[in-house]
Amino acid sequence: MQVFYNDRHPLHHGRHEMFRGRLVPCFEVPARADHVLQELHARGLGQVATAPEVAVDVLARVHARRYLDFLATAWDEWIALDPSNAERDALPSYWPIRTFRSDVLPASFPARMGLFSFDAGSPITAGTWQAARQGGACAVAGARHLLQGARSAFVLTRPPGHHAGHDFFGGYCFVNNAAVAAQCLRDGGLDRVAVLDVDYHHGNGTQAIFYERGDVFFASIHGDPHTEYPYYLGHADERGSGAGLDCNLNLPLPRGTGFAAWQEALRLALQRIAAHGAQALVVSLGLDTFAGDPISGFTLASDDYLRVGEALAGAGLPTLFVFEGGYAVAEVGVNAVNVLQGFADRAA
Repeated sequence: MQVFYNDRHPLHHGRHEMFRGRLVPCFEVPARADHVLQELHARGLGQVATAPEVAVDVLARVHARRYLDFLATAWDEWIALDPSNAERDALPSYWPIRTFRSDVLPASFPARMGLFSFDAGSPITAGTWQAARQGGACAVAGARHLLQGARSAFVLTRPPGHHAGHDFFGGYCFVNNAAVAAQCLRDGGLDRVAVLDVDYHHGNGTQAIFYERGDVFFASIHGDPHTEYPYYLGHADERGSGAGLDCNLNLPLPRGTGFAAWQEALRLALQRIAAHGAQALVVSLGLDTFAGDPISGFTLASDDYLRVGEALAGAGLPTLFVFEGGYAVAEVGVNAVNVLQGFADRAA
């Protein structure tokens, strides 16, 4: 399996995030990807390569240009406010919620940061844009690898992407790598593509990007948004709209769900993806469904991820895995590579 590794990911290293009224150390850290890379090397699974840069216009196929322009200059503008800001990350503190205007781009940097975000837990650092942009490049490289006839590929990148929407960041995500990959597959000639999100947290950004489209089917298995982040999307009655009606499938599960129930949800998701007639599958590979994850609530064990990989291979589709969440840092490498190992063994 070809692995496209974002060697710029360490440039994004947040100091703190805001969590329930206090600053806490970030859960999303460079060691997450480091552990996965180490496990890939230890097992000799996959050929690791970097990806060529892509034009911002490619990312603009799913993201608003003014949002990408903001990300590209955000750190410099943060420093321009106060040179001492170099010692702390940028976090938003204002948001244009209901009845506020979002069509007018404020001159104020803090106001624009709020306009383009939905939480205070996703710090912008000196290297955020470089890392996020290169993550999108890795996603494009992975998609193009499938278009050339490959059975599978793995995009090993951070920051993750599935919470990033058309014009906003949040949930540690800035560029939606899975959405970029799905759009690249469409632009490469495939008529129908599916994105399957198996992260504990609903992929709200991916859903929103494709919600009114019938060419990209989105399915997500995640913690019930009544109690779990990101709270405001991910309910079972969200089925898509317009041309995208019935092309959106949410399978929310209660905190404490074990592998048997989770596996049944996976079976249903793959069944719907097959019925959609998808020609390729993008998997938002979150590993925070693990029982030891510090910010999640499912109870999957490391060996269960082998079965997950086998089930995904059973779909018989060219498959691109895109690394998302998973915050039990010491175990995330084993869990991620178990999925890839299970897939490779079944697909062989």
